[in-house]
Amino acid sequence: MKLAVPALAALMLTTAPVFADDVTDAINNALEAYNEGDVQYATEELNFALQLLNEMKAGSLEGFLPEPLDGWTREMNDGMAAGMGFMGGGIGAEANYSNGSSDFSLLLMADSPMVTAMAGMLGNAAMITASGGKMVRVGREKFMAQDGELTALIGNRVLVQASGEDTDASIAHLETMDFRALAGFGS
Repeated sequence: MKLAVPALAALMLTTAPVFADDVTDAINNALEAYNEGDVQYATEELNFALQLLNEMKAGSLEGFLPEPLDGWTREMNDGMAAGMGFMGGGIGAEANYSNGSSDFSLLLMADSPMVTAMAGMLGNAAMITASGGKMVRVGREKFMAQDGELTALIGNRVLVQASGEDTDASIAHLETMDFRALAGFGS
């Protein structure tokens, strides 16, 4: 049995990827700079690695945006990840849906201070009705409906917001989403 362990280790080494990606390059650059005493460059490289990881996460968040229903088209907003920095950080994904005569946008935002700030309001029915909103159920989730916007907090960390004049179309698309999986996003 002692011979099997080295053979297994050798097999694992030969099947492991021998290339580096941008994330590992940035982390290795940061470590090298840190060992050389260049804390500023180490920090820049770690921030770059973090940015790349957040972009990867945002890409996986896009997978939760529903496919367009029959007669509708969907256009992804590729600039969403860059815009998250202006909102205090976090990750996001956004798409615009249209059927030629009506349109709406659907935004997903996670791990953002903005989401945390809205959590108290979204969980307070009295505050929602006092501000002119009402609660609408989509599947098992409760959305706040106000002025053409439907807003919910899924799993206490992912904001889902549909904005547009045709709330029925927004709801129809939202009904196709897997909110249970979205609640576990990134876990």
